[in-house]
Amino acid sequence: MTDQDYMQLALEEAWKGCGFVNPNPMVGAVIVKNGRVIGKGAHESYGGPHAERNAIVHCTENLKDATLYVTLAPCCHFGKTPPCTDAILKNGINRVVIGSHDPNPLVAEKSVEILRQHGVEVTAGILRKECDALNDVFFHFIRTREPYVVMKYAMTMDGKIATASRKSKWITGEAAREKVHQDRKRYTAIMTGIGTVLSDDPLLTCRIPGGRNPVRIVCDTKLRIPLTAQLVKTAQKTRTIIVTGSSDVKKRSLLSKAGCEIFTLPLKDGRIDLKTLMRRLGEMDIDSVLMEGGPQLNSAALESGIVRKVQAYISPKLFGGQQAKTPVGGTGVDSPEAAWHLSAPLITKLGQDILLESEVTPCLQEL
Repeated sequence: MTDQDYMQLALEEAWKGCGFVNPNPMVGAVIVKNGRVIGKGAHESYGGPHAERNAIVHCTENLKDATLYVTLAPCCHFGKTPPCTDAILKNGINRVVIGSHDPNPLVAEKSVEILRQHGVEVTAGILRKECDALNDVFFHFIRTREPYVVMKYAMTMDGKIATASRKSKWITGEAAREKVHQDRKRYTAIMTGIGTVLSDDPLLTCRIPGGRNPVRIVCDTKLRIPLTAQLVKTAQKTRTIIVTGSSDVKKRSLLSKAGCEIFTLPLKDGRIDLKTLMRRLGEMDIDSVLMEGGPQLNSAALESGIVRKVQAYISPKLFGGQQAKTPVGGTGVDSPEAAWHLSAPLITKLGQDILLESEVTPCLQEL
């Protein structure tokens, strides 16, 4: 097997921490000696042992002269756990193969320097593209201290997210909906607008066995959310944040008693200032937000510049209707040149549906 083969095994290990390590990165490690895998491990929970230490613990024999494959550069500082570089040196591992470099200034290139100073051979950049993609959330958050925002919607092939009578269940099939729940597990929070709450009364939980429910966030400028909404009735069990500009003391008190947290933020053009909201969420270590809103929230998010990725689930159906909703509302752009530009999409087939995923790239409005 090659370095790439062993790094692929480490990537598979890393996914074991999906949804449970935020705001830390997902990391996987594999230890190889004489052409045999003798240990594997992942960073499985926030504050728990790092992947390298878990791999070492699970080793079946002496580690002297072994090779460690790890998807992200080992830490070299004391945090919630001791430095992984110490464990590598202590156990006599003589080669370390790294996928991604760590953008954390406490790590950066320091761990590589430490290992090389102690005679350890270090090879970096193996399957770097794949390893970087694994931690797009972590890399964004560590650099900006703001959440990585994913705007997700499902639509028909004629671009409709609901019929003219506002019915939308279900546009996509089971496989696509399963992927959505995987992402609800992966991302720390899920955000929607009051329009979606009033029309659909969603629960916004993760329905994967053993999964983790995201923090639920509702943008509700005028505090119109009903006390009978599923989000309110389940707020004692699943953290729920209502973001508003309203000063309705009575309604705020009732929502608080139901278990909701109320954030009051300044309004911008009569709407929640989403950029300010992202900064506040970042201060709370909420590193990622999956947006499942309607046309107005989607347009506001794009206009505020908070969206990093777009996920478009496309179903082979046609709804028609001039009044049927499309994914992005608002006034839109004046010309094609002023569009929000996206990267070439990653295309995934999910049953009969297709998922297109693109990063948002700088548009002409920002140049």
